[in-house]
Amino acid sequence: QVQLVESGGGLVQAGDSLRLSCAASGLTFYAMGWFRQAPGLEREFVAAISSSGGSTYYADFVKGRFTISRDNARNTVYLQMNSLKPEDTAVYYCAAGPSAAATRRNPDYWGQGTQVTISS
Repeated sequence: QVQLVESGGGLVQAGDSLRLSCAASGLTFYAMGWFRQAPGLEREFVAAISSSGGSTYYADFVKGRFTISRDNARNTVYLQMNSLKPEDTAVYYCAAGPSAAATRRNPDYWGQGTQVTISS
């Protein structure tokens, strides 16, 4: 059974940093990614990383501020978020797919999400 469990969300001020974690079980050699959904908006792609960690992809609005990484020994993917803005407020979801490109378009698996709130 596949499980993706996010953690690390919370309430911080604009300019602060947060690191999200996603612990995966029941998966091997899967690409991973992060999406987010703000109230009243559609879910949107944030970042993805290949199964080896050698390739990463980012949405334009997070380039230079967010970094995706993974620790395959721990089956965990991370999203380091720096210089956070109020518009980054959303529920952040972990996702998995057979490739980074596939994960970006239409992941096979989703986590339950973790709330990130940025105050101004």
